[in-house]
Amino acid sequence: MPAMTEPKLISGNANLSLAKSIARRMSMHRGMSVNLVDARIERFNDQEIFVEVFENVRGEDMYIIQPTSNPANDNLMELLIMADALRRSSADRITAVIPYFGYARQDRRAKARTPISAKLVANLITEAGIDRVLTLDLHAAQIQGFFDIPVDNLYASPVFALDIEHHFKAQLHDVMVVSPDVGGVARARELAKRIGAPLAIVDKRREKAGEVAGMTVIGNVEGKKCIIVDDICDTAGTLCKAAEVLIENGATEVHSYITHGVLSGPAVERVSKSVMKSLVITDSIEPTDAVKNCPNIRIVPTAPMFAQAILNIWNGTSVSSLFETETLVPIYEGMYNR
Repeated sequence: MPAMTEPKLISGNANLSLAKSIARRMSMHRGMSVNLVDARIERFNDQEIFVEVFENVRGEDMYIIQPTSNPANDNLMELLIMADALRRSSADRITAVIPYFGYARQDRRAKARTPISAKLVANLITEAGIDRVLTLDLHAAQIQGFFDIPVDNLYASPVFALDIEHHFKAQLHDVMVVSPDVGGVARARELAKRIGAPLAIVDKRREKAGEVAGMTVIGNVEGKKCIIVDDICDTAGTLCKAAEVLIENGATEVHSYITHGVLSGPAVERVSKSVMKSLVITDSIEPTDAVKNCPNIRIVPTAPMFAQAILNIWNGTSVSSLFETETLVPIYEGMYNR
């Protein structure tokens, strides 16, 4: 049954430009102005976070747009405090739109006496009074099970498929999708299937954490335009090394499609000096000026997909329809001509 109230958006400081883009897209879909709820989110001198909402939200269907990217702890606390402010202001339903879910890489105990921080964060979000989570490309599928509330996990691969089909239109027969490690094979296989391309794997061995001892390419990449697919690019060390190994094994070009461009430390410099022709990321994390100005980094917008997902949740219609490339063609109107 369609909702009686209009969906209302509120944003933290983590990715305000994405929140504004989502509001603009929703305005186009609704045929009416959709604005971010007026609020102030600031810090006291001791860095405590304070939130004040200036509009009436009683009985409203609220959507908090806040990735928990760097600084992860500050952005997470903003999300929790905004949720508490809305809950205490009698909002009817609160959905956390978390384009990038921080702490997702701590999803299991790899060693003794270590935490499962992703589960702890899920508990915090639930206890803050959030009713639903909407996110993009969770690092591990089991994180959905860490929550005791509904979680809608969108995928970047349909958007990436559109982008690849657009930019490699006459060369798709030469394209090969590559997983940068064995753990990412399922993600790479899904994209390969969407564009009808073969699949290769870069198998890496580590001597110790953060250092790759060696890489082996599984599959024949000679004469291929290789597309590396992954969910997170942090320092870009492994990514750039994988690109070098692919070129050494006969690949003619290497491009990378990464959902979340964390790009910390020396990452942007590494990418700019890499043999990769391009690194394509989404705007799930607000890009820095260095990322925007890097000539071989390109950013694909997620606002059209998130805007439609929010409207589908509000309307009580299917979110999984957005998993299909065909569904996204009209949503990304004009951007990709097939």
